[in-house]
Amino acid sequence: MGKSISDNDQQVTYLKERLHIFLEVLDSIEPETTKLEDIDRLIAMMDDLELKMEQFKKSK
Repeated sequence: MGKSISDNDQQVTYLKERLHIFLEVLDSIEPETTKLEDIDRLIAMMDDLELKMEQFKKSK
């Protein structure tokens, strides 16, 4: 695993990068060919982002 992120600026940067990745994936999805597994993967990405945000909130 990577090094723990405890600095507020690093936390915000991390979340911005993860959100940017999520938005790129979302933008690349073709509605006509999207499978349930793709939607599940997007939901998992959002869940991971939410979990990380909660962890960062608790570390303050």
